[in-house]
Amino acid sequence: MDIATRNNVTVTGATHGRPVILAHGFGCDQNMWRFTVPAISRDHPVVLFDYVGSGKADPAAFSEERYSTLDGYAQDVVEVCEALDLRDAVFVGHSVSAMTGVLAAEAAPERIGALVMVAPSPRYIDDEGYRGGFSAEDIDELLASLESNYLGWSSAMAPVIMGNPERPELGEELTSSFCATDPGMARVFARTTFLSDSREDLGRVRVPVLVLECNQDAIAPRGVGEFVHRAIPGSTLVTLDAIGHCPHLSAPEATNEAITAFLRNLR
Repeated sequence: MDIATRNNVTVTGATHGRPVILAHGFGCDQNMWRFTVPAISRDHPVVLFDYVGSGKADPAAFSEERYSTLDGYAQDVVEVCEALDLRDAVFVGHSVSAMTGVLAAEAAPERIGALVMVAPSPRYIDDEGYRGGFSAEDIDELLASLESNYLGWSSAMAPVIMGNPERPELGEELTSSFCATDPGMARVFARTTFLSDSREDLGRVRVPVLVLECNQDAIAPRGVGEFVHRAIPGSTLVTLDAIGHCPHLSAPEATNEAITAFLRNLR
């Protein structure tokens, strides 16, 4: 199967400079990066794609077995890099994609040479000495609600994830994105996301890393970004003056400023 078609790959921006890959999170697609692309594309080739099961990726390529672990999504990333022959790319991953980027960089170090982790969480469930933001019962209830009534869950949860209730259009956009995703494929991605534990993977990262956390985030609360930062030697942590789990939509100026500063320092 043609990878560019399978993952709805789009390449835009400069023909020079270090390539930048923008990877969306659960329930989203590449359109969520539309406010970031102009800030980066002047100086970098920008690669956007949709994970299989999301956006306009080919649904025929979906495999529950493959996408029941984050390794399956990381394999998508590696195969996109191989198809485009990307070298030393900067991978910008939102939410669960931040951890996917960690796995992809380990699997293909010649392809991915730096990571930007936007609102990352290596584990959503609280554990001894670790606060992920949810109890195991919370996650069980969340997944049960999603599996029994995906559209209802999307309408209720998307505004909570987005935050910024005074800007309802943001929550409405995320709701529409969730609702446009095939419910069966979304259930698999949700379970993979919310039951994942990537904490041990962080210590193996050997590339420059920027960690972006938000002041207020219902999905990755303050402290999670600090955990990721401390677990990755040499990483940089920036706390954005942003509310919600999608700062590239709710606070694009601050998000873009942090990302472009990191890219300049990589040169």
